[in-house]
This record gives sequence, structure tokens and C-alpha cells, in this order.
Amino acid sequence: MARPPNYNFERQERDRLKAIKAADKADAKRRNKERAQYEAQIAAGNPPRED
Repeated sequence: MARPPNYNFERQERDRLKAIKAADKADAKRRNKERAQYEAQIAAGNPPRED
């Protein structure tokens, strides 16, 4: 006899994967923003400070 589907678990898995994808996207966006700021500083002739 087949087991009944576990809809709650499936929903939690979808939500977990969605959260991972959103976190990866936010991280990529943050890195792109930092890179753009760095390149803008270089283009303006102001090298970033080493703290």
C-alpha cells in the first residue's frame, strides 16, 4: 500500500529552497554593488583605502 503524501514536508522543502535561492541572489547583488563601487573609485582616481 502506498504511503500518503506529506504535503507539509514538501511545502517546507520548497520554502527552504526558495530561501536559499533568495539568499544567494542577495549575496550576488551585494558583491556586484561592492565591485561597482570599487571600480567607480578606481575610475575617479581615488584608490580605496586599506583599513
